[in-house]
Amino acid sequence: MRDRIHLALLRLYQRMPTPIRRRIVRTVAPSYTVGAMCFIEREDGAVLLVRLAYRKRWGVPGGLLQRGEEAADGARREVFEEVGVAVDLIGEPRVVVDAEPQRVDIVYRARLADGVDPDAAAPQSPEILEARWFPRESLPELQHETVTALLALARPGPSVSAPPLGVEAPGR
Repeated sequence: MRDRIHLALLRLYQRMPTPIRRRIVRTVAPSYTVGAMCFIEREDGAVLLVRLAYRKRWGVPGGLLQRGEEAADGARREVFEEVGVAVDLIGEPRVVVDAEPQRVDIVYRARLADGVDPDAAAPQSPEILEARWFPRESLPELQHETVTALLALARPGPSVSAPPLGVEAPGR
């Protein structure tokens, strides 16, 4: 009986217009915030960290994505808004899902864009009290999210030698 009710509800759901189906999913599914952050590395290996007005430990530039914003664009925007420098993103990002606060972070490595002086990185937002370069071997106390993101970047990425899935794109 329970399976028949489940199947009937799925058929009803299938007939609904897409906007209504999306609204149902967003209402019953857990919601997560999605943000992007950047570990900005200087040529000598030092990392740019920021101290936020509302946190005790140091973190990296980043923040929530705007509705419809691509993660890479959001990461670059947040860096510019917080410390006033343009960056180039390096490699593929890592994704960190933190279930308890229901947060997803897209974590990037970055370097200053060509021609940007490392000394130009300075607080540009009231939420940033300080921006400072730290050698990797002497980092200050870091926020939990920053440590988790740093560990994610330290893990090996997807293997480029992994075999393809063996499926073709539709229409071929």
